[in-house]
Amino acid sequence: MELKTSRTSSAGRAAGLPVEHETAGDATRVVVIVPHLTRRGGGEGGVRRSPEARLDEAIGLVLAIDLKLVGSALVGLSQVRPATYLGSGKVEEFAELVKAEEAGLVFVDAPLSPVQQRNLEKAFAAKVIDRTALILEIFGQRARTKEGVLQVELAHLNYQRSRLVRSWTHLERQRGGFGFLGGPGETQIEADRRLIGERIVKIERELEQVKRTRALHRASRKKVPYPVVALVGYTNAGKSTLFNRLTRADVMAQDLLFATLDPTLRAVQLPTGDKVILSDTVGFISDLPTQLVAAFRATLEEVIEADLILHVRDMSHEDADAQAHDVKGVLSDLDIDPEDDHRVIEVWNKIDRLDEESRTGLFNTAERREGDARPIPVSALTGEGMEPLLATISQRLSRERVSLAIDLDAADGGNLSWLYRHSEVLERREDGEGRLHLAVRVPPDRAEQIERRFGARRLKGTGEGA
Repeated sequence: MELKTSRTSSAGRAAGLPVEHETAGDATRVVVIVPHLTRRGGGEGGVRRSPEARLDEAIGLVLAIDLKLVGSALVGLSQVRPATYLGSGKVEEFAELVKAEEAGLVFVDAPLSPVQQRNLEKAFAAKVIDRTALILEIFGQRARTKEGVLQVELAHLNYQRSRLVRSWTHLERQRGGFGFLGGPGETQIEADRRLIGERIVKIERELEQVKRTRALHRASRKKVPYPVVALVGYTNAGKSTLFNRLTRADVMAQDLLFATLDPTLRAVQLPTGDKVILSDTVGFISDLPTQLVAAFRATLEEVIEADLILHVRDMSHEDADAQAHDVKGVLSDLDIDPEDDHRVIEVWNKIDRLDEESRTGLFNTAERREGDARPIPVSALTGEGMEPLLATISQRLSRERVSLAIDLDAADGGNLSWLYRHSEVLERREDGEGRLHLAVRVPPDRAEQIERRFGARRLKGTGEGA
């Protein structure tokens, strides 16, 4: 076991995090513990995180909110202990560290059971939280919109409901019932569960309304013939920086885990003149709490409904492959095939952080991939690679859309207006006989409707799958 304290700040600097966060004034003092099993093969699909990268990420989670890091450690475990997760010797060592550093909080980067959490709190004489609880806390601080606040609260309540165990003295049987004798009443646990359950039902109803509103917004956008391009990726992969680069927006973009939480949509004009709607979504992370995936499904439906998905990867990170594996896992949970190269484009970001040798190797690796599987190396910070990225987006979207030729009377303003509302007009010219000749582009599911209504003709080389 390797112990680090804020006196050396080595773990914080290894994570590339600001030193001032480590010495925040009167913030809660926290010790970070990252257990890792020493008797385990490669992870699923042969992808496994290095313990050091896990420690850096755990520290990044702590410093993403107002906490003061006073100690951190990697702990190798041969097996998980049912009572305390850690072995008794490690528990005693950390109890001494917590006392010496006067820490009020211990973050264990692992999924703790309620019993393990309670036993560790008794041993450390400090509050103990696990990975799920800390991520929920970060999301709670980041949420800005009403929808985001509701989603985080729902996830919090579902998590709290699973944590109601008999560990506090107030959880005693209360007197209740009707009549002067009174019945056995209900336990405080049962009362808490009932109140939490009632609040969950109320929030779910409100989120259903949010879901319906989002569906209406998506339906409205479909009437405007602009495809939707969604950004997904591991947290801190540079999605918001890329979003700002492409849209010239000012969405919060910092070297910070979960800097962006609420989804943002902006229109972007491609070099060809085509317009798309770009959607920036919440970042993913390994072991993303299932409560959050469920709660944020309404938000993530922007990804589910997207015409094209940009998987943004931080290629300067030592665990880039493991991070990509985690993102693909969340996409699979959303019933999106992450290996669908026609719909998913890998964007290899942060190439500005690579040395010359690493850059050359990365570009060679990208070139060796054929067709739609070829990734696009970019730097969202410097703007390098933006032209190839936009060209790829344009080419991929136009391939799936159908181009039609339509002839109209020049005086037919009603149908002309309809076409401008429901299709993308590529070309318009008028001949000397009072006829308009239009070239329009539409999604495949709208092509047949326009063909029937206007007698439109498909232009050569277009159509679904062309």
